Amino acid sequence: MKPTIKKAIALVSAVAMAGTLAGCGGDGADGGATELKFQTWNLKNDKFTSYFEDLIAKFEEDHPGVTIKWVDQPADNYEDKLSTDAAAGELPDVVDMGPEAAYTLANGGVLLNVAEAAPDAKDDYLEAAWEAATFKGPELEEGTYGFPWYLNTGPTYYNKALLEECGVADMGTPKTQDDIFAMADTFGQHCGGKYALTSGIPSIQDFGMYGVQLMNEDRTEFTFNEPKGVEFVQHYIDMYNDKAFTDDMLNSSSSGESKSFNGGTQAFMNGSAFSVADIRQNAPKVYENLAITNFVANTNPNMFMEMLVVNATSEHQDLAIEFARYVTNSENQLEFDKKASVFPSSKGTIDDDFFNPTDDTMDAEAMRMSAEQVRNGRIWGPPQFTSAVTNYLREQIALALQGQLTAQEALDATVEYANERIQ
Repeated sequence: MKPTIKKAIALVSAVAMAGTLAGCGGDGADGGATELKFQTWNLKNDKFTSYFEDLIAKFEEDHPGVTIKWVDQPADNYEDKLSTDAAAGELPDVVDMGPEAAYTLANGGVLLNVAEAAPDAKDDYLEAAWEAATFKGPELEEGTYGFPWYLNTGPTYYNKALLEECGVADMGTPKTQDDIFAMADTFGQHCGGKYALTSGIPSIQDFGMYGVQLMNEDRTEFTFNEPKGVEFVQHYIDMYNDKAFTDDMLNSSSSGESKSFNGGTQAFMNGSAFSVADIRQNAPKVYENLAITNFVANTNPNMFMEMLVVNATSEHQDLAIEFARYVTNSENQLEFDKKASVFPSSKGTIDDDFFNPTDDTMDAEAMRMSAEQVRNGRIWGPPQFTSAVTNYLREQIALALQGQLTAQEALDATVEYANERIQ
């Protein structure tokens, strides 16, 4: 978000907060009905509408005089709309968003620090999830600016036929990123330029899983241009020089990676717990040679998280907190997760039988592996690492793979670019 927009958000926030504090406080202080606005994105459809309607009806039944107005926004440009609404002072009371958008709005003074407002809530959520909702920045006081909602992760899939054809089947199933790097030379000798060993451009999450320190302790600067980060990128340069992946991988995104794997031209893919069904249906030839292993990482496996935030200027702040905690409690998370094919952030919920099937199928194995990753995983992507910085990192690493930059130069440029944009 541009600094001018952030300033606008902060100004509107301050004015709205002053108005809230100046008025007679408390939910329903006027003795009338209380309306709370709850916003999701891309969830009002045949799959989820009845779930949210029933959820809201139960809450309203338990809170006479309270009405929850549920609004749902389309996925396209959702974060831009959040910024616009925040700048206009029109952000709903409780809002569904990811950590990146939440960090931006928290930095603008719009979001409530729930660690202060509801200090006991921390005990309800997985430590990694609560940590990922806890932000600090150059101008942002450390705090937890939302309630974790749901998580996503999955195991690593591989194509046994490609490993056999490319001479690396006897090297064993990889457990770490280093194990995959060790396959590159042999893979390239047998299949150079024909197949990709793995995805071509690493993400910031991949850096974290390799053991790179992404930010300083104060979370005010990025530091992934440290020696460990340079070493990591050099491995990709070496893989490229060994012809262990194709030129197409220089421009591949996560969706492109899935397309390559399903097309039978990529050996390893980090997927979701539900990728087995997709591959079975859409890539039957790959499915014939499909195998699965725990998420390949040097450190903790990665997870992605969605959260519910509370507008710091809400006139019904206590009620908004209560509703957000209600939506994200274990019972309601479990029901939603089963519908949405995602995983819970609440403590203990991952131990439910649904996430720990006992049948002897690859689908069940993928689910069990994913459940274990939820127990041990981390949300590696720092919320300050915006989509613009993500694209810049990809561009710089692509130049390094092609020999136009060294690994150090690519990371130095990206860290400088990223740090200029931390607010």
